[in-house]
Formats: sequence, C-alpha cells, structure tokens
Amino acid sequence: MPEPDQSKTRIPLTRARVLDAGVALADADGIAAVTMRKLGSTLGVEAMALYNHIANKDDLLDGMLDHIADEIEFPTSEPGPNWRLHTRRRAVSAHTVLLRHPWAAAMWTARLDLGPARMRYMDRALRSLREAGFTGDLLDRTYHAIENHIVGHAMQALGLPLDPTDLAELGARYLRGFPTEQYPDLAAHIRHHLDHPGGGDEFSFALDLLLDGLERLRDGR
Repeated sequence: MPEPDQSKTRIPLTRARVLDAGVALADADGIAAVTMRKLGSTLGVEAMALYNHIANKDDLLDGMLDHIADEIEFPTSEPGPNWRLHTRRRAVSAHTVLLRHPWAAAMWTARLDLGPARMRYMDRALRSLREAGFTGDLLDRTYHAIENHIVGHAMQALGLPLDPTDLAELGARYLRGFPTEQYPDLAAHIRHHLDHPGGGDEFSFALDLLLDGLERLRDGR
C-alpha cells in the first residue's frame, strides 16, 4: 500500500507561522532559546527554510515584538472626555501582554526597528492624548511617563518571580537575623509584606496617581 503524500497535508510555512513559533518558544524557554536551528526544528523544517520568510535574527526578534503588540487592546470608543478611562484600559492591556510574554518587556524599548503593529499602537496612544488636550512638550512627557510605567513595572514584576509562599518564607528567614533596631522602618516594611502576602494591584494604584497628576498638569493646576 503506497504511503500518503505528506506534501498534500503539510501546512505551508509563512512569516506568521514563524513568528508564532518564535513567540511560543520564547514564552516557554526564554528568549535565549530562540535560535534558527531550534525554531526550524519546532516547525519541522531546516533552519535555512526560515530565511524565505525572515531576513535574519534581528528581523525575527523585531517581528516577534510586533506580533505580540497586536494583542494589546484599545477601547472601541474614541477617547474624547473619557481620555483617562481610554488611557487606563490601554495601559492595563499593554502591561498584561508584557507579563504574558516575559521576554518582551526588556526588549520593548531597546529594539527600535518598529513594525506596523507597534507603530499603530504608539500612534493611537499619542493621538488619544493629543485629542484629550495634551500638546507640545507635555504631550511628549505624558506619553513617555505612561509607557515607562507600563514597561518598568512589568520588568520589576518579572524580576521577582517568587510566589507568595516562597516570598513569605524568604522574608521570615531574612528577618531572623535582621538588625531591626538599626533599620526599624525597613523591618516594618518587610513585616507588612509578610502580613499581606497578596498585596494589591500596585500597577493600577501607581497608574491612577500618574493620571491624576497628568490631568492636573494639562489643566494648569
């Protein structure tokens, strides 16, 4: 009995498939695991076949960032007077995407070859702020303040990947030999984390403070 023709059922290799596989590989094993050889093996092709769809490793990494930028959600309504709600939802979505793909936060502002999805994200964010009344230098500084909070908080959260149980054990062990009398406020801070292991939504807390301050600046208060 003749063997089935595999070429009829093989899924064609496309740029989107390569980027999908690169993102999945980075999510699972870290960005260092994304090599042409491993990516080709994951897709069931020789590494050289990838170059029909990506120019080089830089193109792959830039494409992967652009790929996940499409996951960021903007509110469907125009910002108008509700610019705060519009900006907040966009910022929370972007922050969630960076946490979903732990390798991306450190690359987000470091890689400057922007693809269409990242340019679209930036353009819409800037337009919503401009239409809300932010202009000139204040528009520039407002945009960067919000983006720095999104990326910076994601990097901080990803840099401390301990779950509450591990963090509680580490904190309790640390306090046993801690010079409390010399550093009483730091000791109290550590104890607070031990007594409230879940903490709160620090990202949204700081984001709301930031938006409050930016609104006052816009209104000249």
